[in-house]
Amino acid sequence: MTRSFVFPGQGSQSVGMGKELAQNMPVAAQVFEEVNDALSQDLSGLMFEGPSDDLTLTQNAQPALMAVSVAVMRVLEKDFEVKLSEVAGYVAGHSLGEYSALTVSGALKLEDTSRLLKLRGEAMQRAVPVGVGAMAAILGLDFEAVQKVAEEAAEQDEVCTAANDNADGQVVISGHKAAVERAIEMAKEKGAKRGVLLPVSAPFHCSLMQSAADEMADALADTDIFKPVIPILTNITAAPENNPDNIRKYLVEQVTGRVRWRETILKMNELGVDKVVEAGTGKVLTGMVRRICREMTGTSLQSPADIEAFAASLK
Repeated sequence: MTRSFVFPGQGSQSVGMGKELAQNMPVAAQVFEEVNDALSQDLSGLMFEGPSDDLTLTQNAQPALMAVSVAVMRVLEKDFEVKLSEVAGYVAGHSLGEYSALTVSGALKLEDTSRLLKLRGEAMQRAVPVGVGAMAAILGLDFEAVQKVAEEAAEQDEVCTAANDNADGQVVISGHKAAVERAIEMAKEKGAKRGVLLPVSAPFHCSLMQSAADEMADALADTDIFKPVIPILTNITAAPENNPDNIRKYLVEQVTGRVRWRETILKMNELGVDKVVEAGTGKVLTGMVRRICREMTGTSLQSPADIEAFAASLK
């Protein structure tokens, strides 16, 4: 049996996230304070109490989700003496979750990750004016069919592409809003069950994010990246990686590149993984695992009770 830990991306945030952890686990509270200090911002107060509109802002949601994921893993390590390298073979994260994976595996320092994710969120928002871009989930068509629809929907200089290959029959498209809206209608004509515009403020993981990728390249060039204690399956390659130079390169490419999540989970299964543990806010990735590969099981760690039960299951 081989286990992997995975870490959620944007969309999983909710007001109250991490509050129970902070109230019951001093180690978790310390993580949130470290993130607050790194950002010179009371991010944990926003996480615990809201308002939701502010928490949903990309530059807040990204470090917030990372903070909860890291807090869960720190509690496992410090309070329950669970070492990542002894209980898992791989890590992976969905989009910004890749930064969480790199932090818990020792490739990035928490303070650096906090600043990088805030910058990443701000840079992504700067890249495209609000209302110009959009993202949508297309349900009921496979990746190749959605990619073809996206290409056909783009007119003249418009961008529209498959941005997240999440699971069988669940593909997210990204690009100019008009093209994305056309793609939704075209996908329905081709047999899609639904096409839903996502509540995001920018079109992530497409070429419209190039200026954000350039900003991240500059920031990452000045950031220490270390060899992770276990390999990370990157969004760009859907394959194991532990070379710091390659990790830096893929983090830049990830801003405009496709999130190959379905392929990542299938690669884990190919590598012998049969148990996937989602650490952080929500259960989105746990649900995707079940859809992608029936041979694999998913577990979600969010609350102190979840963590305690998981640690007990390892004995």
